[in-house]
Amino acid sequence: MDKNLAWLMSDSTRLLRRAFEERVRVTGITAPQARLLLALDRSPGENQAFYADRLEVEPITLCRMVDRMEEGGLVERRHDPADRRARLLHLTATAEGEVARIRSALDGMLDQMVAGLDEREQDELLRMLQVVTRNLTPSARVESVAHG
Repeated sequence: MDKNLAWLMSDSTRLLRRAFEERVRVTGITAPQARLLLALDRSPGENQAFYADRLEVEPITLCRMVDRMEEGGLVERRHDPADRRARLLHLTATAEGEVARIRSALDGMLDQMVAGLDEREQDELLRMLQVVTRNLTPSARVESVAHG
């Protein structure tokens, strides 16, 4: 296997993140806030630790971001019916409009990313990246060690 594969994937991720940040900047929302709004849109109603893990930030950093976004009317904390101490995060109606603006700003980024790949190649790339993701997901690593 080519030893440059991991470096190339990492560098592609860096470039994708940079393109994301440049496109989101025009919305007036910071890239971390945009990432949180998109994560909430994709997986609503999780606790703050879930989103901190997804965004790869410290829980206290996410808490402060959520505080500001809650004050701005974009995010709301709701009581967790299964744990009275916990709070679950949800988008507000205002945030749904912001998510649409973010998605609009990101239009074309995916097309730019896969330019030169036909539909079959794009499907294959997606399938392969899903396998890589599964292989690197902590529960998959634990299971593979257990069955070792």
